[in-house]
Amino acid sequence: MNVLHITPAFYPATYWGGPIQSTYGLCNALAKIEGVKLKVLTTDSSGRRVSQCLDIASSPHHYPNGYEVYFCRRILGASISPGLFARLIPLTKWADVVHLTGAYSAPTIPGLLAGHVLGKPLVWSPRGAFQQWERARKRLPKMLWNKLCNVLIGNSVCVLHVTSPEEAASSRSCIPNASVSLIPNGVDIPEYLPSKDWMPMGKLRLLYLGRLHPIKGIDRLIRALTLSEHLSPYLRIYGDGDSSYATSLRNLVRQLGLEGRVTFHGHVQDGDKLNAYMQSDVCVVPSFTENFGMVVAESLAHGIPVIASRGAPWSELEQRGAGLWVDNSPREIATAVEKIAGSDLQVLGSLGRKWMLEKFRWDAIAARMSDVYHRIL
Repeated sequence: MNVLHITPAFYPATYWGGPIQSTYGLCNALAKIEGVKLKVLTTDSSGRRVSQCLDIASSPHHYPNGYEVYFCRRILGASISPGLFARLIPLTKWADVVHLTGAYSAPTIPGLLAGHVLGKPLVWSPRGAFQQWERARKRLPKMLWNKLCNVLIGNSVCVLHVTSPEEAASSRSCIPNASVSLIPNGVDIPEYLPSKDWMPMGKLRLLYLGRLHPIKGIDRLIRALTLSEHLSPYLRIYGDGDSSYATSLRNLVRQLGLEGRVTFHGHVQDGDKLNAYMQSDVCVVPSFTENFGMVVAESLAHGIPVIASRGAPWSELEQRGAGLWVDNSPREIATAVEKIAGSDLQVLGSLGRKWMLEKFRWDAIAARMSDVYHRIL
């Protein structure tokens, strides 16, 4: 079975956050399945500016797990690439199944059109793009975009891959011409973890790791630090993104007099992630909405308890004894921080890691995706 994966950016373009990690993890695991031959068509985009591009010596680039990645030069916007469009038809003809990632990006419409014209069954992973929130922008253009996508799908075989029930509901409303298959993301789980000290000198170390964007609710987490009655927790913020929002966060830290307790560390590469996790006691995910929340799974895989907002599909955190699931108001976050600080963090972390080992290994997730491919052929 030949599978073509079309995505606006690909690993190691980790600037683009969780979707890069989840797409890369899925491709690595799919390529290991007997009978699956995988190719990836993408751009060299590694940031918002056209000058931010991956340094790729050859294309296709051969990845260790045995698949080829065609990196095409991005010339405009986040993912506009004439080279990608030129390779689209030949590679789609080669494929038995086309797997499209992203929704409001340049490869989406051409990918849907190529699949429709050539009669190829399609799996489409929007990665949460169809989930809306009250402060979302460009509502009318997105609505028109969705209508065009529905027209292009027509009567073709198209399955939307979603990672949570919440994403399933929003995706169905936006793209009714497609069916839906719910398969969560997997997570890379370190085989061994170094030993660590929890709350050294009684200092609770909070972690935020992800994109800096208003939808992530980071400002609410910062405000929560001033509401803790019995603690003075510290917060490390790792990530990059919306420059105006990042500036507003730094200004907020100054206004609240938190310069000594909140630090910004910028984008973190894979090699430094382990240190970020090992130097933290609790990961906080205060988002207004998440289709999955890769950082939740990654934190648990590293044995770190999590406080996640109800906008993230992680209600099972409390059932599993691996963290808390709360509203993302500053008061609720502050209450959760105080509550979790009084728990045995090492026990919570070990329970979360066990959960990831049982349910979120990439080989099991890829097997479910392969079943979807076979079903639509």
